[in-house]
Amino acid sequence: MALEIKAPRGTNDVLPADSYKWQIVEDAARRVSDRFGYREIRFPTFESTELFERGVGDTTDVVQKEMYTFKDKGDRSITLRPEGTASAVRVCLEHGLFGGLMPLKAYYVISAFRYEKPQAGRFREFHQFGAELYGTSSPQADREVIELAASFLKELGLGEISLNINSIGCPECRKNYHAALKEYFASHAEDLCETCKGRLDRNPMRILDCKSPVCKGIAADAPLILDYLCDDCNAHFETLKASLTDAGISFNVDPHIVRGLDYYTRTVFEFTDPASGLALAGGGRYDGLVSELDPKMKVCGLGFAAGLERLVGVMEDRGLFPELPRKGAYIAAMGQKAVPAANKLATALRALGCRAETDLMERSLKAQMKYADKTNARFVVVIGDNEVESGKITVKDMAGGDPIETTLAEAAAIMADRM
Repeated sequence: MALEIKAPRGTNDVLPADSYKWQIVEDAARRVSDRFGYREIRFPTFESTELFERGVGDTTDVVQKEMYTFKDKGDRSITLRPEGTASAVRVCLEHGLFGGLMPLKAYYVISAFRYEKPQAGRFREFHQFGAELYGTSSPQADREVIELAASFLKELGLGEISLNINSIGCPECRKNYHAALKEYFASHAEDLCETCKGRLDRNPMRILDCKSPVCKGIAADAPLILDYLCDDCNAHFETLKASLTDAGISFNVDPHIVRGLDYYTRTVFEFTDPASGLALAGGGRYDGLVSELDPKMKVCGLGFAAGLERLVGVMEDRGLFPELPRKGAYIAAMGQKAVPAANKLATALRALGCRAETDLMERSLKAQMKYADKTNARFVVVIGDNEVESGKITVKDMAGGDPIETTLAEAAAIMADRM
């Protein structure tokens, strides 16, 4: 009996017929990042568990419930990355990047891992495009990061997206806010989930982000952070709103946005799809994260991440992915004498940067033609004994163009010029 092996629950295979959709999204991420001066950063799939406990926050759902953590053969606690920002900061600290040119701008396209219930557009292994900006406390930096995210979504054709923003203040103005939250939630303590009961004393703001329907209902009437902002945080938020307006970026102020990770300060934001209600991208400012990982370093930071699974799903629902155009050439060989000539023409095309295929299955001509059509070949060439002897061939344009009469020697350059 054959062993039945399937992909683990919460993971997703991307088949060859669909991989171009992901490439469209990833290519857009790289193009837009380059326009804003962001360069790619890469880091390991797994890190020391302490990095995420300190960086993401030990009162978050991510750390408390969702991390894939294990002991390696050296008895070290290792965690598959649940997000990208903590790793990005670790890279910058380890390699001294905060001592270089500022502001420091970087982006990443990564897989990440969280153990949570799989649902629409959310998997246990998921993929993110993220951008990071370090070295400035200016609200203009907040505007740029939001503009980058908006430009990325627009590049994908997702123009009808809602931007919601909020400020969750700094550690100073959050002292009074935490006191007000603690007093409010204490009056509902018996109804809170067990996790939130533990958060009540340690970090009551985390209760606002709880996924429990009961806790969500209680949190709906909780005090709002905007009523507790200090003068500096309020001025920062007002400048950001004015700058977004000047940039022509529409937004809504949503005082209930707090984001799910402990490192956020001041600006937080989300881009959501009105039709599905799904959050497609989100982020904010995290001015205390670097010093949390290295107390000697005082470096402001901010950024965002966008989930690729959700983006691909929404784009599919909206019909935004184009049909694959006909591309490349298929060279069919009729008989053993034609095989070397077909291989030589394919090699010449590839050397010119074009896709080219030949028969590897020893199929009939009819079967080769079917294969060429199914692979969406732009040009088809049939080479038989007559073509080998005369050196002349006919190139058929499958996109509807007129047949091209040419020679074996010139065919590659002619086809490459039309691809």
